[in-house]
Amino acid sequence: MTSPADLGLILADIVEEAARDIILPLWRSGLAVDAKADKSPVTEADRQGEILILKRLAEHFPGVTVISEEHASEFGTPDEIGPRFFLVDPVDGTKAFVRGDPHFTVNIGLIENGRPVAGAVNAPALGQTWFTTAQGTHRRGPEADAAPVRVRRWKQGEALCLISHTMKPETADALAKEYGFDLRQPMDSSIKLCIIAQGDADIYPRHGTTMEWDIAAGHAVLEGAGGLMLNHNGSPLTYGKASEGFRNGWFVARGTP
Repeated sequence: MTSPADLGLILADIVEEAARDIILPLWRSGLAVDAKADKSPVTEADRQGEILILKRLAEHFPGVTVISEEHASEFGTPDEIGPRFFLVDPVDGTKAFVRGDPHFTVNIGLIENGRPVAGAVNAPALGQTWFTTAQGTHRRGPEADAAPVRVRRWKQGEALCLISHTMKPETADALAKEYGFDLRQPMDSSIKLCIIAQGDADIYPRHGTTMEWDIAAGHAVLEGAGGLMLNHNGSPLTYGKASEGFRNGWFVARGTP
């Protein structure tokens, strides 16, 4: 396989194709919304986007295992996994997608030995893609060439936290006391990690369950821009937790320590 540092552009092309040809045309189209076994929503955008992504990954990286959300939802996750594999979420933020909110993303992350080493995240409705390179994280849009992005310094009195739409005010207040941020903005999906990576926000504490495919690509993007993601106890956030069904515990993503 090509060096992980050189894979981000390939992954960016794949997420952009899925966004352009399948997912964005279905946004705000009135398509049916089904419920998965865990009661979370799923649409044809999720299903068809995943089919295209899996096809492209098989073409570019034959033999490399892929763990993807919709396949895992239907057939379950493997009991064990090797040291190198892809994590795919074809539409992260399906609830946002369904209600017409633009903050949903297409995600591919490459894991090696428990760590995200390459990734790409596309926001179809915003026309933006963030991806890793050997020189760090870059962002590109329909009217601009790829340019590097970097996290910003924490500014006392102006630190912005990104939170979920469903977070209760008292929970957000408790997090503000714990982490010391001043402002908060609700937002869905892994785009929160990209917003921190490009220096437009400072922290995203997630005190709840996520799946590895939800955050792997965004994790790679954030680290490439100089940020970090840690478990709540300060230990590194790792991937390949097959015995736990590829679930994550609490974590904190931030631009600077």
